[in-house]
Amino acid sequence: MLDIGIVGCGKIADGHIEEIQKLGCARVVAVCDLEPILAEQLAVRFSVPHRYTDFSRMLSEHRLDVVHIATPPQSHLSLAQKAADAGCHVFLEKPLALNATDGRRLIDCMQQSARKLTINYWYNFEAPGLALREFVAKGNLGDPVHIESYYGYDLEGGFGQALLSDERHWVHQLPGKLFQNIIDHAINKITPFLPDEPMEVIARAYRRRHSKDDRTDGVLDELRVMILCGGMSAYITFSSHARPVGHFLRVYGTKNTAHIDFALRTMSVENKQAIPSALGRLLPPFKSGWQSLRQASHNVREFAGSRFQFFAGMNRLLSLFYESILHDTPVPIPYPELLRVSQIMDEISLQVYPAPAA
Repeated sequence: MLDIGIVGCGKIADGHIEEIQKLGCARVVAVCDLEPILAEQLAVRFSVPHRYTDFSRMLSEHRLDVVHIATPPQSHLSLAQKAADAGCHVFLEKPLALNATDGRRLIDCMQQSARKLTINYWYNFEAPGLALREFVAKGNLGDPVHIESYYGYDLEGGFGQALLSDERHWVHQLPGKLFQNIIDHAINKITPFLPDEPMEVIARAYRRRHSKDDRTDGVLDELRVMILCGGMSAYITFSSHARPVGHFLRVYGTKNTAHIDFALRTMSVENKQAIPSALGRLLPPFKSGWQSLRQASHNVREFAGSRFQFFAGMNRLLSLFYESILHDTPVPIPYPELLRVSQIMDEISLQVYPAPAA
């Protein structure tokens, strides 16, 4: 049984504890937040026996196996270093750190302490993400040629409104502001396919919304990115205004093309058309409909088996991470992928929020 501590008791911490409590190999024994009321409320909601406002004290009073860090990225490096010094493995909320340099230091710290680290890229561990991984591993895609990763966002939601109404919000202190807090959801789906070669990143961003508060006018809300790497290309789109709010990945290969819809939790495949002429254009819609029916049936079975929850991917990721600790197996996400996401985010931030000229 792994003893778990959580630092950072905001909304996402609820999801962490809910999924931990579904596993049979771990229990949350302590939570910590600088705001006493947040720590208290989280502890009461989930019957966690201990709560703290001092992270060092929590580490000293409990022999924790894993610390979940769910704080803003400015604090990730220092908190992870303290956790590693106390002998704890670390499960980290995205993004990895404030920048790629801190991300490298964080990973080096964990490796030097012989502790394991992973980050909550949970969409890749939902059923469609795992199906895509298997599809590619079997050679059905061929060689990746191009990838499109799309992530939609609703600024009218609670987090967006809090950000745009308060110039002191912690997201404003990030080099990439809103994008840096969210865009790794789109980037981390691309990095597993990119070859280990130099990249060219071209990023453009703008503000489309009509401002209601000039104090936060500097927050851009539409982003387009192109990546070129070793004969491959990729597009990343972040949109706060397109409706419905979408979240999908499209991977073009030399054999087939795969489309993952993370909002609908479906995967479909487009094959090369082998039947000529008009008949060849007539059959594909039937094939597409059949794939949709199969996906719907699969999702119904997942729902009936209580495996269709919102954080199903996080549950799978947590299970794999805890197994890697208990059985000393590789972590579910390789560290070079974590660093590459952070490096791409740095380049995006540099281009869309350039430093003022001297």
